[in-house]
Amino acid sequence: MPDGTPQVTPVWCDLQDGLVLVNTAKGRQKDRNLRRDPRVALAISDPTNPYRYLQIRGRVVEIDEKGADAHIDKMAKKYLNKDKYPYRQPGEARVLYKIQPERVQGNAE
Repeated sequence: MPDGTPQVTPVWCDLQDGLVLVNTAKGRQKDRNLRRDPRVALAISDPTNPYRYLQIRGRVVEIDEKGADAHIDKMAKKYLNKDKYPYRQPGEARVLYKIQPERVQGNAE
């Protein structure tokens, strides 16, 4: 957040060429925060076993609107089994963030 405190929200994520991809709408709080400070922390838990998790810390190395619409539709297919992202707002511009992992930890319990 602008005062330096972390923003925590659930996000869909994807992997491509060793980078973690996250997608949001331009102008949202997440977009403003990531443009101001590229540091990111992700916690990913196994839905079938909450003690099995992966933690990734890294930095946004690229921010791009190109391909972001297609990517959010891909994530809707992955997470909702829908061909198109159903929550798109009129006039919304999607933004794709590519995150370079710097530290990865987990528990494979």
